[in-house]
Amino acid sequence: MKLLPVSTNSQYDGARASAWFLMLAGVFSMVPGCIHYFLPDGGAGVIAGIDLSIRGQTIIAVFAWMGAMQIVHGAAQFLIGWRYRPLVPFFLVLVIVERALMAVDGWFLKGAASSNHPPEHYASAAVVPIAVVFLWLSLRPGRKS
Repeated sequence: MKLLPVSTNSQYDGARASAWFLMLAGVFSMVPGCIHYFLPDGGAGVIAGIDLSIRGQTIIAVFAWMGAMQIVHGAAQFLIGWRYRPLVPFFLVLVIVERALMAVDGWFLKGAASSNHPPEHYASAAVVPIAVVFLWLSLRPGRKS
């Protein structure tokens, strides 16, 4: 029994660029995931500028937990773009929803109370419209991968 089924790329007729974008999104999820998981402070202090003097260990633990999820989710995005391209549109929808929720929270809800915006707040807001374009390209018929 194989760990992964055979590639389904031959069944995908959307834009190849959309699959590459999803793979890039996967890398850009895994990199911060590794930072959150492996840096001593998870990037909370040195990158995000969060004061760790109160409940610092809890904040660092939450960052590591989030990093673990980012690594796995990014790996799945990369794998879909590489071997299972018929799922690219669905995973792009997940990217759009995830990043939109992150941007809304960071700029308007819970994260808005802070005057400090970590890099991810800016990145999430920028990724949403770009991912929408790649979703549209992935749904256009007639493009062979």
